[in-house]
Amino acid sequence: MAVIVVGVDGSPGARTALEWAAAEARLRGSRLRAVQAWHLPAAAYGSGGFVPPVGINWEDDLEQAARAGLAKALDDAGGLLDGIEVERHVDEGSAAAVLSEAAADADLLVVGARGHGGFIGLVLGSVSDQCTRHAHIPVVVVPALEEHPSSS
Repeated sequence: MAVIVVGVDGSPGARTALEWAAAEARLRGSRLRAVQAWHLPAAAYGSGGFVPPVGINWEDDLEQAARAGLAKALDDAGGLLDGIEVERHVDEGSAAAVLSEAAADADLLVVGARGHGGFIGLVLGSVSDQCTRHAHIPVVVVPALEEHPSSS
């Protein structure tokens, strides 16, 4: 069965990408692999004079938050995913690297044009840019709805 991978990070752009990927999965009869990446911020290593508190398990907390974020995004999608087999994939690393790895056996990678972070004025986010440059499969970059002004 064909697989479509979609990046999910809780942003409006990722929501639009999930909607597009779900519609495409339904048309193709494909399985949908929803991917959420997480990473340990540099501050957790004690950079810049900051010493993290002892006893905090950053990795478990961040992974659980990522799993919860992915679950919420899929739950918020509601009936949009009805009848589609959905795999949940959460992994540590940069979003572009995790998406590329998760898409290694896929037929299509779908990402939003803009996610969380970065510079608001950019047309293409760093993750979508990296995915289009390095993926070995077709990549669809779905623009956010607010990027398309109405033609009225």
